[in-house]
This record gives sequence, structure tokens and C-alpha cells, in this order.
Amino acid sequence: MLGTTTILLLGLLALSPGSTLRGALAAQGPDAGDGVRIGLTFGGISTVGFVVEYFDDARSVEVTVGTWAFRDLSVSVVGKEYFGPGALRPYLGLGLWLVSAPPPRDGERLGMAAVLRAPIGVDWRASEGHYMGAALSVNRALWARRTDPEDDLPLNRRFVPLPGLYYRWSR
Repeated sequence: MLGTTTILLLGLLALSPGSTLRGALAAQGPDAGDGVRIGLTFGGISTVGFVVEYFDDARSVEVTVGTWAFRDLSVSVVGKEYFGPGALRPYLGLGLWLVSAPPPRDGERLGMAAVLRAPIGVDWRASEGHYMGAALSVNRALWARRTDPEDDLPLNRRFVPLPGLYYRWSR
């Protein structure tokens, strides 16, 4: 089985500016040109989140801030590449997800984790300036500090898929 590093390098090479794959698939981004989309996410890296996406043609950078239970905080930054023309466009992304959770009991510490995130999804322009989408974020833990200082179990290195939906708006 291919290692995580190998998979990431192959993905980055396939989407690099001189890549044949990128040249064959890339088209205009969310409404062509550049701009900003804002919206809400449901599922994926948090139960509910707020997202801002800065895009330029077929590429974008999105920043998501969310929560699972209104006590924790999730922050994600992802670079994305959109493919194909039309109102329904697939995309691939790669980024980092940081999570913090307060200690549940006295004597424990703030829990934190860093997770590699690779969303695979589809973006649909429902009408002018209104977008909906779905993604499957494939995640792998990179580092964690558990709330219990005595807990020194190793990280689970499996890939964990998390599905999510979103709505975005741009003017």
C-alpha cells in the first residue's frame, strides 16, 4: 500500500501548474475570476462551521471555523482545485485541521490535535451567487495532546473519512 507521503506527492504533482492532468481538467473557478464566498458547513470537521473561501479562477483557499459541541474549536485551512466547466464541478483539496477541546475535569489540560485533511467533493452553483456542495474529507492524525496527561496511547494512523455539506454565497 502506498504511504501517506507518496499519495500526497503524487496528488501535488498531478495538480501542479505544468501538469497534463491539471491542464486537461482545469476550468474556471466559482463564477470565473476572483472573489470571496462565505457560508456554513454541516458535518465534516465540525457539526456546524463558518467558512470563508478566497478564489482565483480554478483555485481557492478556504478557512473554516467550527465546533462539535460548542465547547471545542476546529480551524481548518485548505487549498482546493476545481475541475471542469459548468454549474456542477468536482474538486480536490489538501490542508491542515487544528482542533482544541477544554479539559472535562480539574487536573487535566487543554486537548489539541493537528490533522492532515484532504477533501474530495462537488460544488454546485444552484443560482447566481448561491452554491451548495458535498465533500468527503479524508483525514489522518499528525499530532495530538490529550486532555489526560497520563494518556500516552499512540495515535491512530488510519485514514478517517468524514462527510459534510455546505452552503456558500457570493455577490
